[in-house]
Amino acid sequence: MTLRHVVMWKMAAPDAPTRREHAQECARRLQALEGVVPQLLSISAGANTEYADVNWDITLIADFADLAALEAYQMHPAHEEAATYIRSVAGGRAAVDYTV
Repeated sequence: MTLRHVVMWKMAAPDAPTRREHAQECARRLQALEGVVPQLLSISAGANTEYADVNWDITLIADFADLAALEAYQMHPAHEEAATYIRSVAGGRAAVDYTV
């Protein structure tokens, strides 16, 4: 079984162009974790491109062997660096973890 980690963020900036810029940078930083964090089986992150007035700004989908691998990923220095940036520009977060 695989543990799938899905996270969505709303950016905090009041204007759409800045929210889009921040979301794209978040996605870039998350995608850069591929091949760096050994616990990642797969990762996909992308900034929203449609319906900016109602959709969340960015989504991450990452797969791990199990909960221990997810927890190790969350403590990895490269992830912590990306998370620090994301927290600095995010206004809201929602997450779901489930087995596939």
